Amino acid sequence: MIDSAVNKPLGYVTVAVTDAATNQPVKSMLTEDDGSFELTGLAAKGYKLSLIYLGYSTKVISIAAKSTDVGKVILSPASKQLKEVSIVAAKPLMKQEVDRISYDVLADPESKTLTALDMIRKVPMLSVDGNDAIKLRGSGNYKILLNGKESALMSANPSDILKAMPGTNIVKIEVITTPPAKYDAEGLSGIINIITQKKADEGYNGSVNANYNSVYGIRSNINLTVKQGKIGLNAFAGIGSRPRRSQPFYNRTEFLKEPNTIIQEGDRFMSGTNRYVSTELSYEADTLNLLTGTFNAYSNSNNGGGTQYNTEDLGGVQNRYTTINNSNRKFDGQDFGLNYQLGFKANKEQLLTASYKFSNNRSSNNNQVEPGNANNFRQFNKAGGREHTAQLDYVQPLKVITVEAGGKLISRNNFSDFRFEGFDPATNQYVLNAGQSNMFDYQQNVYSVYNSYTLKANKWTFKAGGRYERTTVDADFTSSDTSLNQRFNNVIPSVSIQRSLKNSSLTFGFTQRIQRPGIYQLNPFVDRTNPNFVTTGNPALRPSVNNNFELSYGNFSKGSINISTSYSFANNTIQNFSRVDGTVTTTTFANVGKTKNLGLDVNLNMPFTKRFNVNVNAEVMQVWLEGDYGNQFFKNSGQQGHLFTNSSYKFDSGYRIGVNLGFDSRYVLLQGTDNYYLGYGANMSKEFFGKKLNVSVYTNSPFSKYIKLDFQTRTNEFRTTTYNYQFYRAFGISVNYKFGKLNASIKKNQRGINNDDTSSGGSRN
Repeated sequence: MIDSAVNKPLGYVTVAVTDAATNQPVKSMLTEDDGSFELTGLAAKGYKLSLIYLGYSTKVISIAAKSTDVGKVILSPASKQLKEVSIVAAKPLMKQEVDRISYDVLADPESKTLTALDMIRKVPMLSVDGNDAIKLRGSGNYKILLNGKESALMSANPSDILKAMPGTNIVKIEVITTPPAKYDAEGLSGIINIITQKKADEGYNGSVNANYNSVYGIRSNINLTVKQGKIGLNAFAGIGSRPRRSQPFYNRTEFLKEPNTIIQEGDRFMSGTNRYVSTELSYEADTLNLLTGTFNAYSNSNNGGGTQYNTEDLGGVQNRYTTINNSNRKFDGQDFGLNYQLGFKANKEQLLTASYKFSNNRSSNNNQVEPGNANNFRQFNKAGGREHTAQLDYVQPLKVITVEAGGKLISRNNFSDFRFEGFDPATNQYVLNAGQSNMFDYQQNVYSVYNSYTLKANKWTFKAGGRYERTTVDADFTSSDTSLNQRFNNVIPSVSIQRSLKNSSLTFGFTQRIQRPGIYQLNPFVDRTNPNFVTTGNPALRPSVNNNFELSYGNFSKGSINISTSYSFANNTIQNFSRVDGTVTTTTFANVGKTKNLGLDVNLNMPFTKRFNVNVNAEVMQVWLEGDYGNQFFKNSGQQGHLFTNSSYKFDSGYRIGVNLGFDSRYVLLQGTDNYYLGYGANMSKEFFGKKLNVSVYTNSPFSKYIKLDFQTRTNEFRTTTYNYQFYRAFGISVNYKFGKLNASIKKNQRGINNDDTSSGGSRN
């Protein structure tokens, strides 16, 4: 690239390639400092090459279906100064690739108003229920990645972080339902990859966001990008503080084999604070060598408790008493990563990447309980984990095929130390109960290798590969002097095929996915905060394998529409189960389930005019479940789904208004059903100072203080109905300010560690 005025090379010129026949964008990049550029991996057909640089006239060159050297290209300064420009074409919000679909959050104007969790509701195949739990095709068995990597920010409760994070932090959200072989095999439903802001040019750029919500309190966030020469920094950090709020609840359990009934009602309260930070530092030694370091951290502290009024009817004899409990829960996690990427002169898309990451997390849970019908007691649980990961990836682009191969080692150690202390009235002291205390150490190693191939031929794209994983598990229960040793071998195939049509595409995918139990499912800690309803994990859980088939159609000619059908089945899945012992109900996990799911997803984003836009995200699914537990056979089936719709209108004066309506149905469970959710809201925003400042006000469900979430569990032994009332009405204000100026992009690693091999999120299926 040559500047015609001074006859010197122009660096950082945008090079955009479009299909000569369809005018669809194909690829883009920036020229090097010396003005050179090279585009590889393109199918043999005609293209248009556009060379774009601010202040210069754009040049368009036609490229034939063969290797082409364009030589020296002269760009001339524009004869007229750039004046006000009106953008009349709306950028498509969805993109269908051969193995995933992505939602462009940055292109959605409401990202300046909504939280990251609110943006999740718009993404195809994703939903958020009444408890703010994220679902992928109705399931909590998935993995969330941050910028293609597992992160401490998403390891505990992703919803808490995403509620505190503004939508402007996110560039796009990818839903990978047919993960290729390079991804770990964990996550029955697939992978959610959240890509955060990467505005990375020479200079600096950033944004500050402050938000107040009448329910969730004050939240703030800062996002910063700095580039100076060969060094670049991307970082964001935030904090949220939730004030103490009390919410009523009601629970009724009928024991069917004996005429016994327990009714519990009262109020629960919760308050807490969470903090998070994510940084990435890169050093580009030259065009072939890139070194990147990452650091992520998250901490959360919650105080909770409640007053519970109990009424027991045991064989006609009534007993009333009051239970009081107080709890303190803390969690913090960090991860450090280092990536080295080596390019090759012969082909810049040929890459060798070596990565290492260390992760560490700790949690504590302290409960003080006054049962009212027995001696007081208290519980302490300290748990955590440490993880080392080493990974090697290689990409070799050939003439029409791209080959990928690599290997990975994960060494993961989790531990739990829990104690139960009962109050002794004789000594007026708390005494350790060794029979209800235990120490738990869990060592898991995962060894894996993968190989995949991508073939692009005219309008077809084929992607296929396989991944071998060997898992070893060694667990010790120190107090009970017992141990557990398990060994697993899995070969996981994946196949994706895409046929490009005019302004649309048709995609088919098949893969197998593994559900490995997470530490919260394995931890044998027995939570007796509510003495009549206890919860515990199961350290003997084993992985299960799910088979996923998918067929989808995407059209992006005007707006975006995606229609996807899916079918999956699995045996020996991890299910949530409850059993009774006298008048005590215990909930745990077990490998007992057989599941089949047949689903249809529809996502529509339609700009009816350049001012008025409508988004619809809908799903309907038929579910079949069966399993044996506690000498009982359970079987259930039914329909479930969700619908979220949002409309927005933009005025010339910089004002924008939006309204939304969301419905999440009851989910089919093996022992019952859970709640449905119906929500609605509205927002209004105004831009100031050349769109640098955005101020918005919003409300959610303004006409009802609470939403009633009801759950039902049914077995041959008991029937439980639970009502939890959560705050529904909310009002808020959000302020977002952008600052800085950037000119040249920071180079990013194209490969890195993404530990997506353990269960994430809460599971209802």
